[in-house]
Amino acid sequence: MALQPSPAGNLKGDYPWWLVALATIGVILAIVIVTNGIYAQVFRTVVNGVWVTVFVTLVAFALATLLGLGIALLGLSDSVALRQASRFYIEIIRGIPMLVLLFYVAFVGAPGIVAAYNFLITPFVKAGLAEPIFVRDLSLMWRAIIALMIGYSSFIAEIFRAGIQSVDHGQVEAAKALGLSRYHRFRLVVFPQAILVIFPPLSNDFVSMVKDSSLVSVLGVSDVTQMGKVYASGSFRFFETYSIVTYIYLILTIGLSLALRQIEQRMRKAHSR
Repeated sequence: MALQPSPAGNLKGDYPWWLVALATIGVILAIVIVTNGIYAQVFRTVVNGVWVTVFVTLVAFALATLLGLGIALLGLSDSVALRQASRFYIEIIRGIPMLVLLFYVAFVGAPGIVAAYNFLITPFVKAGLAEPIFVRDLSLMWRAIIALMIGYSSFIAEIFRAGIQSVDHGQVEAAKALGLSRYHRFRLVVFPQAILVIFPPLSNDFVSMVKDSSLVSVLGVSDVTQMGKVYASGSFRFFETYSIVTYIYLILTIGLSLALRQIEQRMRKAHSR
């Protein structure tokens, strides 16, 4: 007999024991953190990087979503040149490891961006209306955000393309027959249906970005991983430190996954009414 998924995402009839076990482990670790002085000290140090992790993830993902949507629309345009440009961007960026992209943007792209900016504002600088900027003025955190945005936009563009193309073409033709403009066809007909296909993989990418945000620590950005690295290298408490770092990331990613799953279920219920 074929297995059927339940609305909660588990196999039919399965109680989410994995979640109970995970919650139990989490409670035990929380008790250890409260009662053990060393774990408490590690936690107070590492948790200072949570806000940086959340900020980097939210800003980079929002920018990547906007850029990915733009690239996807270029790939679906009537122009051959725009479609080829979109495909060129996606294939090139997807082929570069995220860590390499991070280094490239931070130490090659950032100087180029600053040089281009200074070149464009040269007339204003000569007129005394603006000041040139230096590479050091572009913080390592923003270089990391730009790198994550570029890297994830290529994957998100493919998600948007697949979602938009999943909409029945007959409905688009019907909207054309009603005289709707291209913008209104997209906003009123295509996007409301495509979002049901787009949301699950987009949610997965969001959770993945929480994990990949740890890569910014290689640039010295003070996120959770960097705070853990600094503490462990100074105290040699590697087990305690990386246990706490792992604990914090699990809270962020699993909590986010459960919340996004609830949103997805509500969207599907609202659409089925």
